[in-house]
Amino acid sequence: MTDRLKGKVAVVTGAAPRGEGVGNGMATAILFAREGAKVVLVNRSAERADKLARQIKDEGGEASVFAADVAKPEAAEAMAGFAMKQYGRLDILHNNVGIGAPGTPETVSLADWNKVLEANLTTTMLCTKHCLPKMKQGGGGSIIMVSSIAGVLGLIGSAGAVAYSTAKAGLHGFTLSVAADYATQNIRANCIVVGSVHTPMVAHLGDEARERRRNMVPMKTEGTAWDVAHGAVYLASDESRWVTGLMLPIDGGLVALRQWPR
Repeated sequence: MTDRLKGKVAVVTGAAPRGEGVGNGMATAILFAREGAKVVLVNRSAERADKLARQIKDEGGEASVFAADVAKPEAAEAMAGFAMKQYGRLDILHNNVGIGAPGTPETVSLADWNKVLEANLTTTMLCTKHCLPKMKQGGGGSIIMVSSIAGVLGLIGSAGAVAYSTAKAGLHGFTLSVAADYATQNIRANCIVVGSVHTPMVAHLGDEARERRRNMVPMKTEGTAWDVAHGAVYLASDESRWVTGLMLPIDGGLVALRQWPR
């Protein structure tokens, strides 16, 4: 622990992974706590969040669980209130909730389309909406969105994810809007653009897809949730105090070097 986030309170949504292994939210919550932050773990499954909280506390960190579906306005509002009641301030919001669904514009169902946009965009808007006043009370804060290269390139690893790609692209516009609206209030908004990292969310794709995803990266290596979490620590910390409106690719060079000769 190097205390890069000492004295700060962080909310991490979608904190616990859906399956075995380490997801982006889990890795971020663990690193935030290791760096001295008090972390509110937001998750629909209380059981999985409680397990993560115990792991953080066993390492000597501080974490509390808020179990709710933050796609619901009242839950998002209660989440921000919980952080304030628990710890007295709110400095960091890490918007990590996200899901995908298959389908092109011809094949995606309206139910799936709405579900994906709600999970990726509506939760981010609602959590940001209710955390912003708390950050202003404390003199500033850092809001981090978690997007994907799918929002920049389309889902190049597999066909048919129009809802997911659209939602992730929407997070980029949301980030820039929040960054512009709150720049004079010492509230920063940045976005991590996640590449083909291997997490529980994509484990079901299988070994063949995993190898294909690895091979399309210029560095020819596989990213992990810890790579994403290290970027989140930087954006949450005062080291990035003069950084806002940034789209930070953590992708082994895929977005910048996709024409890279092989």
